[in-house]
Amino acid sequence: MADSRNSGRYLAPALVACAVAASTHAGELTIDRLFDAPALAGPTIVGLKISPDGSRVTYLQGKPEEKDRLDLWEYNVREGRSRILVDSKLLAPKKDKLSDEELARRERQRTAALSGILEYSFALSGRALLFPLDGNLYYYDLSKPAKNALVSIANSSGFATDAAISPAGGFVSYVRDQNLYVFDLGTRQEKGLTSDGGGPIKNGMAEFIAQEEMDRSTGYWWAPDDRHIAFARVDETPVKVTQRFEIAADNVSTFPQRYPAAGGDNVLVQLGVTDVRSGAVTWIDLGADRDIYLARVNWLPDGKTLAIQRESRDQRRLDLLFADIETGRSRIVLTETSGSWIDLNNELWFLNHSHEFVWLSSRDGFQHLYLYDYEGHLLRQLTAGKWNVDDFRARAIKAIDEPHRLIYFTATEKSPTERQLYKTSLDTQNPQKIDRISREDGVHDITMSPDARFYVDYFTSNTQPPQVSLHGADGKLTSYLLENSLDATHPDAPYLADNSVPEFGTLTAADGQLLYYRLFKPLHFDPAKHYPAIVEVYGGPGVQRVLDSWTGSSFTQILTRAGYVVFQLDNRGSGFRGTAFQAPIHDKLGEIEVIDQVQGAHWLASQGFVDPARIGVWGWSYGGYMTLMLMFKAPDVFRAGVAGAPVTDWTLYDTHYTERYLGRPQDNAAGYEASSALPYAEDLRGKLLVMHGMADDNVLFLNSTKLFRKLQDLDKPFDVMVYPGAKHGLIRQHDGRHAYAMMLRFFNENLR
Repeated sequence: MADSRNSGRYLAPALVACAVAASTHAGELTIDRLFDAPALAGPTIVGLKISPDGSRVTYLQGKPEEKDRLDLWEYNVREGRSRILVDSKLLAPKKDKLSDEELARRERQRTAALSGILEYSFALSGRALLFPLDGNLYYYDLSKPAKNALVSIANSSGFATDAAISPAGGFVSYVRDQNLYVFDLGTRQEKGLTSDGGGPIKNGMAEFIAQEEMDRSTGYWWAPDDRHIAFARVDETPVKVTQRFEIAADNVSTFPQRYPAAGGDNVLVQLGVTDVRSGAVTWIDLGADRDIYLARVNWLPDGKTLAIQRESRDQRRLDLLFADIETGRSRIVLTETSGSWIDLNNELWFLNHSHEFVWLSSRDGFQHLYLYDYEGHLLRQLTAGKWNVDDFRARAIKAIDEPHRLIYFTATEKSPTERQLYKTSLDTQNPQKIDRISREDGVHDITMSPDARFYVDYFTSNTQPPQVSLHGADGKLTSYLLENSLDATHPDAPYLADNSVPEFGTLTAADGQLLYYRLFKPLHFDPAKHYPAIVEVYGGPGVQRVLDSWTGSSFTQILTRAGYVVFQLDNRGSGFRGTAFQAPIHDKLGEIEVIDQVQGAHWLASQGFVDPARIGVWGWSYGGYMTLMLMFKAPDVFRAGVAGAPVTDWTLYDTHYTERYLGRPQDNAAGYEASSALPYAEDLRGKLLVMHGMADDNVLFLNSTKLFRKLQDLDKPFDVMVYPGAKHGLIRQHDGRHAYAMMLRFFNENLR
């Protein structure tokens, strides 16, 4: 669903020089400019990978004139230079042609606003790349001259999704029309590995819940030797069919949708292993209970054994199974349990030269690493302390150097608002002793070479927009792939002088835990004045807003220019702070979070420069839900609020997300009633604006229509802005221009 050091306003030296060079007057930052090219934070770089042979760093970068259209680039490590590999516009000049399945997949991956090349994969040799574009698959042979390197894998019979090169490089695999296929690169022949896909049956595909809530976007997994593929067979028959309306500007479409609402039936999932040559399938024993989640699937290095993470329906138990692919028999290797819930992760790592694996667990209250043998015996704990091993973007384990028995990972050991790179020994006798490698304060998102010789650092802080650099394993800087210096040529340079630099601090929650906040003061701040303030809230589990990261020119800066103090607080229940911080929301949502956000608003009102009678709040998705709860439960605190795509009744949201925190409605009816926004609507006294996309298939538009009816029955005045044809992520897309302008106008009318 699925952002106390610096006080006062300051500019980094580079900013000062830039501001002086541009005179004392900054350019006018507009909402339109936030969406226009070039990107204000600098060039868009995503999808960083290091080739398996370590010879190149590849990435996707937006065009200067079209920042959301991505091209494929490489940085040659030996030569120390970058070049574009594939210009997406030359290869596909027109707008991407996408299937309905691919459109839905991009919405789940939060990439619907982007175009061009959005994903790619390497051959294990490092000599070839595969990527989809405009409904076709392209194979790029890096060993050939550029003019001969690109080959289209013709696919005239439909759209292929989730394509990959097999580990040994002999095949390309993909899903088409709900069946799994391979394309033999030697014979250039296609072969179907499944044939019963269609209707409610999906082969090799991640179901809605897996994509939206479990961070699993694929439904098949190659064996390391190219001989077998493990695949999920999803049967959606048990899930009730509902009619979902998508209201566009000029038509209304009805979609029969199997939406697994809280308390209802989930899909049935089987796990098969198919022999690529013969097509024979072995079905894996996942246990007698079929009402489970297939959370993760990995291959052991021998290519004969599968590692399967099986999660219970109540998400309080997670089993790691090892399964023999010849017989299908499985055994439990280890089990994790929790009194609240277990957060899934991707930190399972098998060593190649010993029968050991690294596992991540929150069993001591914080996420830490543990070393096991294949029999499930704990060999030792690798990390310990009141901090998390994690990375808010991807995998926390960055590499394992087996010859030297070292493991590299990112963690919050320095501060919850930062991510730093560390290492420790697989043979450590002191799990609390770890070595920090990254040096600058801020957030380091690390991609490390497979042999752990070097890494690429995607770094940002409150004074540095995203910067990409190459480092040795000891942290020493080698070169920049993207320095992104804040000089006079930077896209944000005309606006920097008027940007508000955030101040960080902490408040103490009722149970003694620290709540981190980020505060932005308005343009030309005068401590003697009384400013209106806006709380920007998300507040939901698994998300962190308060980070030492670049905020640059953004909607927050639009608000500070308009004379608002802007405040962000990570309440209890939000992510990356350990079990004691997250678990208080279990069985009842919208209570602890509201208590903490109200405490933050009271602190804000106590500051001499804030007018206590003019505090507003806005948020999207869970933040929209929080806005409603704050407006309804604390009407004396919040004068105006904007609720974007809010959940209003948790029985309307999906099983995996909702039941993780509330259980099933039939088992916790009181908790669902207390967590709904609707029972508190009668206490609304402030000004409320509700915004929603009319084709939202995540937080269904029905959530808002139920709220509209409730408020109308209560004779409560409120404002509405709906967006025909828009999905859940509309503020990241074209409609975002209007939505942000609407919010600004609403706050100006009600808080100024």
